Amino acid sequence: MTLTDEQIAGLTSDQRRELIWRLARPAAEVLPRRYELSRVRRNRVALMTISAAFLVPWSVYLARSLPNRYVAPHWTLTWVGFDVILAVLFTGTAVLGLLRRELVALTAFASGVLLLCDAWFDITTANAHDRPISIFTAVVAEGPLAVVLISSALRIVRVTARRVYAIGADDPLWRSPLLMDVDSFWNQSLPDP
Repeated sequence: MTLTDEQIAGLTSDQRRELIWRLARPAAEVLPRRYELSRVRRNRVALMTISAAFLVPWSVYLARSLPNRYVAPHWTLTWVGFDVILAVLFTGTAVLGLLRRELVALTAFASGVLLLCDAWFDITTANAHDRPISIFTAVVAEGPLAVVLISSALRIVRVTARRVYAIGADDPLWRSPLLMDVDSFWNQSLPDP
């Protein structure tokens, strides 16, 4: 049986989700051999939890122990290297955007985050004479560009999630399941056929 475009357009979100579920290749077919999704997810979530917990006392330690002034021996290399990385990400975002590739969401998001980091470090490391310029560039250029890049990346992810999962336009992005976990999501969300 072949569905027409009109029949597909008339399907409810649940019916579309079920159709996608039936047509999608199982995750086991597209994951590398011996890739145990639940073990990998559990290990990575544990790693992030431990890392976040470690950063709390580490931040307290740094706040108490770091000197107020510090001379960095590779100051120029640090800033030039950071800007080169940012330029590579901008270029990647432009190329992937021109090619209309899904990976543009990753480079756009990373570019936006690094722009926010750049603004933060520009402001906090500037001397009294340079600080107004750093604040001005953060407010006029880096901040707005970061917002555009991050919001664009999130919009791409949201549209992809809505198309892949046939979720509603009002469903929040944070409720979209992980693509690798799509089989368990659909198995839980749909009645047995």
